[in-house]
Amino acid sequence: MDWKPLRHRAEYLAFLCVVAVCDALPSRLTHALAHGLAMVVHYVLPARLSRYPVARENLIRAFGDQWTEADRRRTVYRMWVHLFRMVVEIIQSPRKLHLYSYRRIVEFADFQPCVEAMTSGRRVLLLGGHFGNWEMGIAIFGLWGFPMGVVARELDNPYLNDWFQRYRESTGHRMLAKSGGYDEMLELLKRGGNLALLCDQDAGPRGVFVDFFGTPASTFKSLALLSLEYDALIVVGYAIRKPTRGATWTRYETGCEAVIDPRQHTGSNAVREITELYTQALERAIRRAPEQYFWVHRRWKSQPRSRKGAATDNGDGAAKMVG
Repeated sequence: MDWKPLRHRAEYLAFLCVVAVCDALPSRLTHALAHGLAMVVHYVLPARLSRYPVARENLIRAFGDQWTEADRRRTVYRMWVHLFRMVVEIIQSPRKLHLYSYRRIVEFADFQPCVEAMTSGRRVLLLGGHFGNWEMGIAIFGLWGFPMGVVARELDNPYLNDWFQRYRESTGHRMLAKSGGYDEMLELLKRGGNLALLCDQDAGPRGVFVDFFGTPASTFKSLALLSLEYDALIVVGYAIRKPTRGATWTRYETGCEAVIDPRQHTGSNAVREITELYTQALERAIRRAPEQYFWVHRRWKSQPRSRKGAATDNGDGAAKMVG
């Protein structure tokens, strides 16, 4: 007997119970709950389950001797607080984040270049990372009437996947599967549409290695290739939580860290140049609030190959996407 469908239903039922509880919680209680859960994950669970060794290694790569061990532990703890708070904010956002209310929630920093890019008539690739509240940052564009194809990995549980698809499409966007959705992405770009993607995942041994916090990290070439092929502007954005006291809803700063025009990169090294620029922009954004970055991801998992191997590699093309 295949128990997987039953397990999926049970997981979904448990998730709906969590959603119902979180949606009813007042802001101050959610903050306290996030701190409590973060303490359990960071201080009670075994290190291999909390993934602290991975986060610690990443922080050493990123900040080296600038940070003490206490700095690293404090940052990872705050990262868990941020992630738990973000889960509640995602659950509550359908009833709190609307066109008439977003100004109470979001403040904008250096956002004019982004607005100009979105209204330029050219295609746009909106890039972010596992940083801040990336879901809310994308939702804002839907509220403004700029629907996008949102590229994300499909969840193994089909019921959970459908819930997140409904959530992401509730503001007018369209979900595109990271795996198997490549043709839909191209079709959307051909029609003049825009894509929203996360650009901070390890691309494997065939990615282009560019510096991320001073250390080479394998990065997908596909974004630069798509930008060049479809004359699409690349906008690197972020949405970070701001300190608030006594507010009924968390405030976020949403900003545009960079706009990259492929027309300015036409030489043989264009793919690397564009990839370096958007990676550097994401790094600058993360430095604004490093505790809101997902440090438990193995960003530097892949290592550069020998020059000989790299010379015979024709690249991964645009067929591999990030999500």
